[in-house]
Amino acid sequence: MPKGATTRAKKSTAGAKGATGAALRAGWARGVIELRQSFTNGPELVSHLLWPVLMLIALFFLRDREFGAGGPLLGTLALPSILGMNAAMGMVGMSQILTADREDGTLLRAKATPNGMLGYLVGKVVSVGGGLLADLAILLVPGLFLIDGLTTGSPGTWLTLSWVLVLGMAATLPVGAVLGSVFTSARGQGLVQLPVLALIAISGIFYPITSMPGWLQGIAQCSPIYWLGLGMRSALLPDSAAAVEIGASWRVPETVAVLGAWAVLALAVAPFVLRRMARRESGSDLGARRERALQRVG
Repeated sequence: MPKGATTRAKKSTAGAKGATGAALRAGWARGVIELRQSFTNGPELVSHLLWPVLMLIALFFLRDREFGAGGPLLGTLALPSILGMNAAMGMVGMSQILTADREDGTLLRAKATPNGMLGYLVGKVVSVGGGLLADLAILLVPGLFLIDGLTTGSPGTWLTLSWVLVLGMAATLPVGAVLGSVFTSARGQGLVQLPVLALIAISGIFYPITSMPGWLQGIAQCSPIYWLGLGMRSALLPDSAAAVEIGASWRVPETVAVLGAWAVLALAVAPFVLRRMARRESGSDLGARRERALQRVG
């Protein structure tokens, strides 16, 4: 290859890397700004507080109820499970945001900017993930004083809690991005919550999964919601509490394997789906969606 061509190729590669780095920095900055605004805006602040407060009220009434005769307290079992459930619900929040931004033209504007989609997605991961961590802290800190029987004095507790949370978010947030790309309207996206709520009901969040029929246990184990709840319970509960789990075990290797498989699959599929969705976005499509929305309102 001629020396001039080699130099131009190196400059092109360096320029591409520089543009990617700029998009990542812009996305990070945008995500931090959106996260900060969510805690200074009244309605959004209420949304951060409302769900944890409702869960704490439910835990208050479950704190002295036993599972079976002489079994563990339901409140003690439920707190870690609810933390896992809330982490999994990040995929619903991600899908809602992407659908709303698609409807109002935000995604179309991001598409028109060099590396705009990359910066947009980084920003959403930062804002949604950061908000999710804050919501979990709002629930966990008061819950530690409300609920007895948690093993919070060991460094292993917080290490397990951290890797389960990181792996769970890697498994669920990309799924939310995929779901947000599939639906073109907030009305259609609302249907996502129905199967998610059904999975929560059978995933051992508020009551041990071993009390449910075997076929429901099988369905629940196919979703990351169950494994997030199980991983959180393995972090915060004593080993004796595993007696009410499937196989009387925390099944840590299985948790890593299933959440890891979900993360790999979701991270592989999400970029493809998002690129395809971005290519199909156009001003005429946006105008048509707005026209249909106005007709529904009218």
